[in-house]
Amino acid sequence: MTQSILRRVAIGTALAAVALPVAPCARAQEAAAPDYAAIVAAPDRSDADRQTDQRRQPARMLAFAGVRPGMTILDMEANAGYSTELLARTVGPTGKVYAQDSAAVIERFVKDKFDTRAQKPAMKNVVHVVRDFDDPIPPEAANLDMITFFFAYHDVTYMPVDRAAMNRKMFAALKPGGFLVIADHSAKQGDGTSVGKTLHRIEESTLKQEIEAAGFRQVAEGDFLHHAEDPRDIPVFKAPVPIDEFVLKYQKPQ
Repeated sequence: MTQSILRRVAIGTALAAVALPVAPCARAQEAAAPDYAAIVAAPDRSDADRQTDQRRQPARMLAFAGVRPGMTILDMEANAGYSTELLARTVGPTGKVYAQDSAAVIERFVKDKFDTRAQKPAMKNVVHVVRDFDDPIPPEAANLDMITFFFAYHDVTYMPVDRAAMNRKMFAALKPGGFLVIADHSAKQGDGTSVGKTLHRIEESTLKQEIEAAGFRQVAEGDFLHHAEDPRDIPVFKAPVPIDEFVLKYQKPQ
């Protein structure tokens, strides 16, 4: 009787030892990066977006950010929704993207552009959020996996926005370990926020100071949009050379 019990225990232990490696493999599969190039190459994306791809390098941006299926993401100043759509395609049907814009930005720049894009099947998991930048987070958007703020932080420097309050609320909305990925057009050293409206640029060090003051910790920096030939003193929309742009990844400490 005792020997029978011992045999069963030995067999059970052996099976458990065999089963142990399966769990890490399953977790690795769940965390595996999607095919970002295939997402960008989707045949139903618009020709206008493909033109924008040439300067924005979206596959590299999505990879740098680490966007994964199932994530819940807030896209700050979504504007016409170029980045929002790419995020929505990447997080897939099990994820969600909140696309934030203020009423003033919609009235002045977006109008019906976002609503037109929102009709696309790829946008089914997107919620359009119309809220001021001082208070951009809807009540239901808690414990976010990621916030993106692409090429628009400079805009809020010349709007009546309490940026410190905005940054604190972004920090609070992320889950511990969540990420803020932010990119913008580079200004010259010493320009700070003074050229936000005229050149549509911001000094990288100034942005870093403001973001880090809210508690964010920088974890990565991308160099794939840097262009040394840009003198950084020309308005972004009139520059004859590619614009120098910085890309930063921050994390909310665990």
